[in-house]
Amino acid sequence: MSLISLSRIIAHWTAIQPSCAALVHEGHSVTWAQLEARTNRLARAYKALGVKQDDFVTIALPNGIEFFEACLATWKAGATPQPVSARMPKFERDQIVEVGEPSLVVGVEPGEYAPTACLPAGYVPDASLSDAPLPEVTAASYKAMTSGGSTGRPKLIVSKSPAAADPDLPLLNIEQQGCMLIPGPLYHNGPFLWAMTALFKGCTVVVTTRFDAEETLRLIEAHRVDVIYTVPTMMRRIWALPEEVRTKYDVSSLKALWHLAAPCPPWLKECFIEWLGAEVIWELYGGTEGQGSTTIQGTEWLTHKGSVGRPVETCEMKVVDENGATLPRGEVGEVFIRPLAGAGTTYRYIGAEAKSIEGGWESLGDMGWMDAEGYLYLTDRLSDMILVGGANIYPAEVEAAIDAFPGVRSSAVIGLPDEDMGARLYAVVDRPEGPADPKAMEAHLAERLVRYKIPKQFEYVTEPVRDDAGKVRRKALREARLATS
Repeated sequence: MSLISLSRIIAHWTAIQPSCAALVHEGHSVTWAQLEARTNRLARAYKALGVKQDDFVTIALPNGIEFFEACLATWKAGATPQPVSARMPKFERDQIVEVGEPSLVVGVEPGEYAPTACLPAGYVPDASLSDAPLPEVTAASYKAMTSGGSTGRPKLIVSKSPAAADPDLPLLNIEQQGCMLIPGPLYHNGPFLWAMTALFKGCTVVVTTRFDAEETLRLIEAHRVDVIYTVPTMMRRIWALPEEVRTKYDVSSLKALWHLAAPCPPWLKECFIEWLGAEVIWELYGGTEGQGSTTIQGTEWLTHKGSVGRPVETCEMKVVDENGATLPRGEVGEVFIRPLAGAGTTYRYIGAEAKSIEGGWESLGDMGWMDAEGYLYLTDRLSDMILVGGANIYPAEVEAAIDAFPGVRSSAVIGLPDEDMGARLYAVVDRPEGPADPKAMEAHLAERLVRYKIPKQFEYVTEPVRDDAGKVRRKALREARLATS
């Protein structure tokens, strides 16, 4: 089958299975026919508010049917969805809106970004608007995701893939007209990509507001889910359930459990392989930028334990030293990726520049090595980015918020090991007058940061944590705290 515009993809599946469930969320569902009609009307409302071809539409909605409808209406208007967390503080969202310059912001109070149009959560378009199909139109980019950026300022990662899909194209082990479960936040690239890919393939997509270990198993059984998106933190919480709880649900429908976004402890992966079968467990390593990725099935992993797989057929990878020279197999260095289609063919940044070396090779900031068979093994992050429960957190962004608190001279945020989340945020705060009131600091940060970016622990010191050049040695701070823990 050839590419179908995302402005037509729901109509395509409506013609095939109009009364089947397209989306399910907490006991509510919509059929394909309902989804087609509702998003046609919503797209007309968006266009009436000024959404035009290739505009961005910032979508600040929680997981649910409304999120999908906002994205679909955006595509039907010829524009590009740009999701953000519904719980993101206004201070942080303001920066993203400033960078992206959307023509519409969904999920905020009317007038909040005037003269930019704004719609609140729960918005229902005027019933007088037609729900008939709109003219076909295809945005140049199908998504624009956000990232905190190493500078602490947000950036947009704009896909160069047009808003079109081929339902017949094999992708992510997702079969047509199957059932996908998404327990992760849709404003993150992974859940967004898996959910939308499944929808474009005519699958029923089941989404939860937030992750719950036992509820995840119940939904797999109830909907006969065949593919699920997870991160290792979710896997840990499922495995931590009492065995009698974990094993009472029938999860035999699963054909693929994908895990990504953070390192998975080998012991945990082995437990899931033993439980669900090696052929069911899949891992992917890659970035939102889409330059390339690796994948590995559990059957391969058993003979290459610790690996994240080999590069997929659309890219190539190499490991280099600090001077950019390619290292031989087995030696640790920085991992660089290049799409076979050429540098700059998969994305563009707004608000940042790519880290690249000669030849169009780009880095995601990871250290690793490759074995003789070309399997990649990751060892650490080159940058200071901290992975908490699969979410990327840049210390500079958190430190900027802490430093704005009265009396704080400087701060350093590090990640310490956490069995559940992979890492927990620990802040070392230089405040000569002494510790801040915990409630006051929490309220201050809640105005500036989404909750998962707020450190779990604060240590107050009276000596500078940065040198005269403003540099901070996070590695040394982290090692000192690990040595005393």
